[in-house]
Amino acid sequence: MALAFKILEAVCVLVAAILVGNWFLGEVRKSQAGKAPWYAPYVSLPGIVIMLVMAIPIVLWVINKG
Repeated sequence: MALAFKILEAVCVLVAAILVGNWFLGEVRKSQAGKAPWYAPYVSLPGIVIMLVMAIPIVLWVINKG
């Protein structure tokens, strides 16, 4: 039963990553079509979510190091 929950947990994380990734890709395509600056997708909501998720390991490393 524990293995089933681990697999379900992994599937949920992968589905969430796919959804946020596609959302971000849509923002990239929208900004390219609208001739927006290169950083426009990164300051949109999916871009900020991705940046925060990428910063979590760094923040945890700094907290645990100190």
